[in-house]
Amino acid sequence: MRPLLLLPEILLFVGGLAALIGGSFLPRDHQWLTRVIAATTLVASIVVSAIGLTAAPAAAFQGTYAVDTATGVARIAAALGTLLVLGIAGDEITGTPRESETYALLLFATTGTIVLAGARDLLVLAVAFFLASIPLYGLIGMVRTPRGAEAAMKTYLMGALFGIVLLLGVTLLYGVTGATLHADLAQRLAAAPPAAVAAGLLAVVAGLMFEAGGVPAHFWVPDAAQGANGTVATFLTTVPKIGAMVALYRFVTVLPDTVNWPLLVGALAVVSMTLANLAAYWQQDPRRLLGWSTVSQVGFLLVPVAVATRSDLALPSLLLYLLGYTVTNVAAFAVTTALPQARDLADYRGLSRARPGLAASLLVALLGLVGTPPTVVFVGKLTTATAAWDGGMAWLTVAVFVNSLISLFYYLRWIIPVFSPAVAGAQTDEHHAAAPRTPGHWSSDTAVAAALLSVGLGFTGGLVWSVVGGPLLP
Repeated sequence: MRPLLLLPEILLFVGGLAALIGGSFLPRDHQWLTRVIAATTLVASIVVSAIGLTAAPAAAFQGTYAVDTATGVARIAAALGTLLVLGIAGDEITGTPRESETYALLLFATTGTIVLAGARDLLVLAVAFFLASIPLYGLIGMVRTPRGAEAAMKTYLMGALFGIVLLLGVTLLYGVTGATLHADLAQRLAAAPPAAVAAGLLAVVAGLMFEAGGVPAHFWVPDAAQGANGTVATFLTTVPKIGAMVALYRFVTVLPDTVNWPLLVGALAVVSMTLANLAAYWQQDPRRLLGWSTVSQVGFLLVPVAVATRSDLALPSLLLYLLGYTVTNVAAFAVTTALPQARDLADYRGLSRARPGLAASLLVALLGLVGTPPTVVFVGKLTTATAAWDGGMAWLTVAVFVNSLISLFYYLRWIIPVFSPAVAGAQTDEHHAAAPRTPGHWSSDTAVAAALLSVGLGFTGGLVWSVVGGPLLP
């Protein structure tokens, strides 16, 4: 193994330790130094990861960990997403009793997410799953409210359940093949009993769906998005998906044709996007709406996974979508954190006049999640649908376009009040929003920056496509 091959992961984990230990010795009014440590670590990780993208693919730890384009993009997307989350934390976490612990847990969870993306061995996959999951329980529980406690308990119980299910799947696959390395599984699973392979497949996929927040392990996501603070809600609906989806992509590519795994993944994609879109339509709390939205986005992300071995467009479209979703979803959540008292869609009435920058950022984010040009998610959805068509699963292409149209309706329920005139005497957050530099200015700046990134990456979609390894399109 080449020295420093895992430098981004090492930086993040050591940064988490530094924030945790350093925070124990710093006085309350100097805890902000741990945020500087975390931000510096994340920037360094992004730079090192970007440089690593130019190197040839390699493997670490006897082939159990891949350092390739998929891992490199996951490193950048996860670190960038967490860096933007730190911007939101500037409003909510600064000066709180658990400030340094929050930054440490964010870095540990980000490390687990990246290891999950690079895992090419089921045992490494299992360890990364728990490293990415366990910090989430503590992060959600930081909010000492009944709703936060309920969300933390639900997340913990479901995480424990699906963690056991994941380990059961790993055990089954090891039992019928005597191997956990992906390369060995690819050679031996074809001769294994199809029923055992199918059971192992279902268990591993279910476990990864908890990490991603998709059906059938999605029930915790809306509650956690609503019950946690804005910093944690933004992180848990964004960053863990990156590792889970890349890990799932790697896993399905080793499965034999004796089990119809494309149909299973395709069905989960359709159910996730459709169920979540229908559930989101009735939500009044913007964060709960975004929680259901993130479940829906998992469905769209599963589409290229379903054609992983059938189309050369599958992996690049998945990586592009993950990168675009990261910045776009952060922009939407950052707006809700900038206006913490606006916990109903009606509270956003008149925002376009009171805070035009926030209103424009929210418009970009919500239309971006729909898949509207020129945002980068539009490019992601377009290439995702193209990959499904190229892979012979045209019905998934139809599902992408139909569900994108459906999602527009519940996003419009939020957009329309933003650009409607404020009602005199109504209980809105207009006065708070109109303040030029309110305590939410960190979140406001983060929302604007993330929205600009979403549009900027959309305009440079061709360049991003080449970076993620996409082939030339006709």
